[in-house]
Amino acid sequence: MKSAEIREAFLKFFQSKGHTLVPSSSLVPQDDPTLLFTNAGMNQFKDCFLGHEQRGYTRATTTQKCVRAGGKHNDLENVGYTARHHTFFEMLGNFSFGDYFKQDAITYAWEFLTGVAKLPAEKLWITIYHTDDEAFDIWNKSVGVPAERIIRIGDQDGIAYNSDNFWAMGDTGPCGPCTEIFYDHGEHIWGGLPGSPEEDGDRFIEIWNVVFMQFNRTAEGEMLPLPAPSVDTGMGLERLAAVLQGVHANYEIDLFQNLLQASSIAIGCENTDQPSLRVVADHIRSCSFLVADGVLPSNEGRGYVLRRIIRRACRHGHKLGAEGSFFYKIVAALTKEMGAAFPELKEKQAQIEKAIQHEEEQFAKTLDQGMKILEQDLAELKGKVIPGEVAFKLYDTFGFPLDLTADIARERNLEVDEAGFEEQMQAQRERARSASNFGLDYNSIINIDRPTSFTGYNQASDQVEVLALYLDGKPVDQLTEGQQGIVILDTTPFYAEAGGQVGDTGQLLGKTQRFDVQDTTKAGEAYAHQGLVAEGSLKIGDQLTAQVELSIREPTRRNHSATHLLHAALRQVLGESVQQKGSLVDSERLRFDFSHNEAVTPEQLAEVSRLVNEQILANTAVKTELLDLETAKKRGAMALFGEKYTEEVRVLSMGTPTATQQGEQSFSIELCGGLHVLRTGDIGLFHLTSESGVAAGVRRIEGITGKAALNFLQDREQQLLKAASQLKVKPDQLIERLETNQERTRQLEKELQQLKKKLASGGGGLDLASQAEEIAGIKVLATLIDGADVKTLREIMDQMKQKLEPAAVVLAAVEGDKVSLIAGVSGAAKDSIHAGKLVNHVAQQVGGKGGGRPDMAQAGGTQPSSLPAALASVKAWVAEQLG
Repeated sequence: MKSAEIREAFLKFFQSKGHTLVPSSSLVPQDDPTLLFTNAGMNQFKDCFLGHEQRGYTRATTTQKCVRAGGKHNDLENVGYTARHHTFFEMLGNFSFGDYFKQDAITYAWEFLTGVAKLPAEKLWITIYHTDDEAFDIWNKSVGVPAERIIRIGDQDGIAYNSDNFWAMGDTGPCGPCTEIFYDHGEHIWGGLPGSPEEDGDRFIEIWNVVFMQFNRTAEGEMLPLPAPSVDTGMGLERLAAVLQGVHANYEIDLFQNLLQASSIAIGCENTDQPSLRVVADHIRSCSFLVADGVLPSNEGRGYVLRRIIRRACRHGHKLGAEGSFFYKIVAALTKEMGAAFPELKEKQAQIEKAIQHEEEQFAKTLDQGMKILEQDLAELKGKVIPGEVAFKLYDTFGFPLDLTADIARERNLEVDEAGFEEQMQAQRERARSASNFGLDYNSIINIDRPTSFTGYNQASDQVEVLALYLDGKPVDQLTEGQQGIVILDTTPFYAEAGGQVGDTGQLLGKTQRFDVQDTTKAGEAYAHQGLVAEGSLKIGDQLTAQVELSIREPTRRNHSATHLLHAALRQVLGESVQQKGSLVDSERLRFDFSHNEAVTPEQLAEVSRLVNEQILANTAVKTELLDLETAKKRGAMALFGEKYTEEVRVLSMGTPTATQQGEQSFSIELCGGLHVLRTGDIGLFHLTSESGVAAGVRRIEGITGKAALNFLQDREQQLLKAASQLKVKPDQLIERLETNQERTRQLEKELQQLKKKLASGGGGLDLASQAEEIAGIKVLATLIDGADVKTLREIMDQMKQKLEPAAVVLAAVEGDKVSLIAGVSGAAKDSIHAGKLVNHVAQQVGGKGGGRPDMAQAGGTQPSSLPAALASVKAWVAEQLG
């Protein structure tokens, strides 16, 4: 069976067993601070296992994209050198949320492997957690697996639950015992059974893992029973494909053979079994899928991990003989191979290629030079350890990630002094730490069984009941006057921060109570109202009036709606490769980050602004609909970056389609749960205040709307009138007058420069050359040039070196408390005198330092009062050098 056929057979099998087919979630985990990347099929169902989220099904099946290349789960260094390690892999899974448990989960696994996949039963071995007698009996008595082929795996190092057969996604969260199915590749391959000393061999390979979710582990290590025991099954597609296709290594399956062939063509090398080619074929998957899911190369967090993977692939490609950019050319082959199962590859192929090529080009600028430096250092290396300062120099100067240097070291049987590297990082450590800043305790998030009903779409006040109170993160029965806390309500008109829009503020009012809501966020399905008890006290069960602060909400709504129009306008002007990369919408402004590899021109910005304001002037009604997710996508609705969507989504349409939007129903159609104006005209006015770059391939636009935009433009008009008044012209003549004044200024500066040069070189009655003193046949001159700048000093130095040759010259200038120095050596003087040492001799006496070429060097200082003595010492210093 081909890889695509295995995937399809698995999903159809579990659909026939009543499972709902759920699309793969993004590689960027949503609402989960504990993960860097999605690394298991169960990640998107975490809240279902915890009982915090209820969906319209209790059985699910998926093919999940997974990346393990950063954080706790990191296989990067092994990729390419082993048979089964990958940065990206595909996890096929079936899940039960309080529905079936061990009996059905085990039966389904056996039926698929021996029935659908037709694996011989005698080739399969089973492992269970050592105390799980229930699983043993199901395997032995119900399924019929002989007891001798069922292996109990105990805890390691005497630590409870520290076992290969007790699964946990992290240090906290859902976990439980598991049972695994191993395939025996045969006696001709070295390796032993699970639990044996030879278990790390390749004979027995795990192909299926059923986790019985029974517990929620807290940060204190306490195992709390889950509300409903559940099932999480993971089956690595690549591993099963290797078994069914009769090969041993994952890289030998059809999927990888096609990628290896495409990689060899792009590089220009033979398609042979070599680790570097495997690295390239593996890395194109993780890099392409990460870019498709919104990650771009950068120096922080997920973007830094992506940059490391791309650069590792590039280095291995160049090792095989690649010239220029090659990596991006393999994206097309990946799309052909996996695009049917993951349409985002087809939709974003051009964007993926562009992002990877851009990073390749950036790295190529420094790769060759960095490798030359490394080769030089390795040639002088004594011992088997590359010093930390060498690794740091490569990182800091040439952009070599540490693991790239370690990769090169490994190939030469060397090691890297990683501790020394970390000591060198210093200021850069904070940036590197961002890549592992994903270890928060999932259970620290406040969770309430009863969800809050949101009524804020249609009203700004409501009658509410207090469901729960929190003080310092812990539940309490009451909050008293002066205490900061969190209030959970049964119903609320307060919008909770999401999709870039800030949470509402306002008040909760009772007869003798007032709670000032300073922010609103989500805690599971509940809304957390954060703030201060201003009057009285609040108790659970209190009946209150919730009142949103409209002076904050209304401008926030205007800014949010303008952001949607801005997004659509950018896609029209810059192209459909534009994708939202984040946003911030509050009452004062809007901020919109989007993918684009170059600065937006003033003309493009003007056109974007025109399109947005044109839609505002049209004053069309803003339409909202509740649709199922697939229908919304078919309508062309765009999903917001970082937003988590349910099966039923809110679709927001606004504006009238332009001539370039043929077939569209509206100017903008997006999935959005935020608050918006009723008509586009309610925005009033949009003004774009800035455009800038915030990361590689990411631009940022900021803007304002409504009264803020009007005030801004009125203020600018007053500044314009004031400027015109100062220049004594009418406002429409201001540009012409400025251009005239600039030209006049340039002419005066040119004349001044010529006068300075003439004066400094003796044209004003002062002959510098006559001040030189001859020492052993060398003309020596050290003098202060009043009124000169650095440029003038250089020009005079060129004249004096030529005029006095052979010569040693030091020229100085003073501006305020800043000393500028320049030294030059010409002719035979260069045999004995180094300009860099000469200028440093003077600079050290005036509180500075400097350096440069043997014939020309510059320096600076901060002690003008010491300059006369310093210049006077030059002749003696030169005499000493001449011996």
